Amino acid sequence: MQARLTRDHDGFPERLRELGSWPAFVCTRGQLPRGALVAMVGARAASGQGMRAAERIAAELSAEGIGVVSGGALGIDAAAHRGVVRASGYTLSIMGCGLDAPYPIRNRQLFADILDAGGGLLSPFEDGCPPIRKNFVARNRIVAALAEMTIVVEAQPRSGSLHTARFAGRLGRKVAAIPGSPGCEALIARGAMPLSSGRDVIDYLHGRLQRAAIELPSPTSPEGELLRHLSLVRADDAPTLAICTGQALRLVQRRLLALEMRGLVLALPGYRYLLSPLASQARAGESGQD
Repeated sequence: MQARLTRDHDGFPERLRELGSWPAFVCTRGQLPRGALVAMVGARAASGQGMRAAERIAAELSAEGIGVVSGGALGIDAAAHRGVVRASGYTLSIMGCGLDAPYPIRNRQLFADILDAGGGLLSPFEDGCPPIRKNFVARNRIVAALAEMTIVVEAQPRSGSLHTARFAGRLGRKVAAIPGSPGCEALIARGAMPLSSGRDVIDYLHGRLQRAAIELPSPTSPEGELLRHLSLVRADDAPTLAICTGQALRLVQRRLLALEMRGLVLALPGYRYLLSPLASQARAGESGQD
């Protein structure tokens, strides 16, 4: 049975009230969540490894009684929903269209399985509303708002999943990422917690997992010289940095990759580089201790 809940209805999700006056209503099918939710999002064209990670972590969370909310899309979203259904847990899928014609069509059996397993579907749109681009941005805000934490499992640098993570950060929610893909590595360099298992997620939720302190290379080392020439806002390429530091280009490229893997450098399209927020914070911390 489908229900339409306005903001003054007792059943309207309390966490959505943090989004101001929007949405004015939500349409629902199945069960609304009663406990904690973790959002799991990621690429539609995901790798097999990413899909397996999403399904495994979702199942691990289900075993601990934690619900999973996602966007019902192909790829990582669908894998997370499937992991919960197979573990007999609770999952909620947020639609970017009306509930009368859930999208994508390829996932309609999955949506039916979610309902059969005691989960739910939710949409901030009326029946008949088509799945257009702006609706998915709105859907991402709903996903982020409903969850205590958003985990990006796999993403490219311009992925919509990163929008969900940004919304979560603005709402003061925890943000985490699974290392390995370019979008997730960029999130981690910006401060997201790197996680690899359901146990990590639970420990982070309950404050039992803290990020290790960032150690900067010595300012006089070749890596330290590269960081000194990088900016938070103005990207430089490797040849420019080689000229500025007097280092061989091949060594600059190798050192930039190593710094990127440590979360100290952000790599942008076109092989351009920025100082990461984590590196900037660590630098400020060192200055404060002097």
